Amino acid sequence: MRLSDLLDRKVVTESGRSLGRAFDLRARWTGKTLEVTGLNVGRQGFLERLGIGSSQGEARKHHKQWNRDTIPWDAVLRLQDGRIVVRDGTEAR
Repeated sequence: MRLSDLLDRKVVTESGRSLGRAFDLRARWTGKTLEVTGLNVGRQGFLERLGIGSSQGEARKHHKQWNRDTIPWDAVLRLQDGRIVVRDGTEAR
């Protein structure tokens, strides 16, 4: 799977509830590789993709707000019909 397979796709739960669009990924450095931890969705995800408020100082200032616009990567089940399907009960945090 490539990043381009995910960007701009609708994110929906198994039962079809819309959670927004995927604007970017969250990842953490493990020392040797990047490990994907989540999908950025919603308004803050879009703004961050544009580089608005993405500096280190802004990241610390808005950390809690950005986290609420992230879908945990372990909730992603599949790509289906051009959408990213996540487990029912998943909420952006």
